[in-house]
Amino acid sequence: MNAELQSWVLYAMLVFCRIGGCIMIMPGLSSTRLPVQVRLFFAVGLSLALLPVVEPALREQGLPTTVPALFVFIAAELVAGGVIGLLARIFFLAFQGMLSATAQIIGYSSNVGDVVDDGQQLPEFATIISLTATVLIFVSGLHWQLFRGLVDSYWQIPPGRWIGSARMLSSLTDQLSATFIMALRITSPFFIYGVIVNFAIGLTNKLVPQIPVYFISTPFVLAGGIFLLYLLVPEIIEAFMDSFATWVKTF
Repeated sequence: MNAELQSWVLYAMLVFCRIGGCIMIMPGLSSTRLPVQVRLFFAVGLSLALLPVVEPALREQGLPTTVPALFVFIAAELVAGGVIGLLARIFFLAFQGMLSATAQIIGYSSNVGDVVDDGQQLPEFATIISLTATVLIFVSGLHWQLFRGLVDSYWQIPPGRWIGSARMLSSLTDQLSATFIMALRITSPFFIYGVIVNFAIGLTNKLVPQIPVYFISTPFVLAGGIFLLYLLVPEIIEAFMDSFATWVKTF
């Protein structure tokens, strides 16, 4: 009985390492605005809830028999969970990067908003959009799909097995490429707007060099960008949510 109890304790600790590593990096739950105690208790509760589900994979792999082997198992589980959380977080990093570039294009980058997720200050409308996307992830239940992927990962990445460096780098580079293209596609109307407006301003400045066109046009460029943002905000959030949902459901 004692041996069985010790096995379950070790299983729970290994599950907590993988789930905790994912929660430590994944968007939303990794926010510094959440108290550490809340994140800790959530990770512990989720680990205990998923323990009976992943127990067959853990029992099939077996338990470490020595202390060094136990540390290897813990490190491998932390890396596996961290990589899964990082793949989800890359979506938001690419999205926030393109939103910051959009703010620069329409001349709205000087107004910095509050820190929401990872300690990085973003322009105000970028903060609002990224925060809305984060909230919708939890409202729509997509975070449970990510946890489902965590459960499935126990059969793709057995407990205690290290993710191959080639496989890990390939997954990260593919995710970076896909998310960058996705974010660029979502924010492309602002880039087109910036090219057209700046071309028109430059042409006007060449035709009428006596007028300080840049200073006169700045409020109009800002107003046009905000109006375009007003028209496209629902489409931007919907396109991002569709892309994230497609990835997380096929993860």
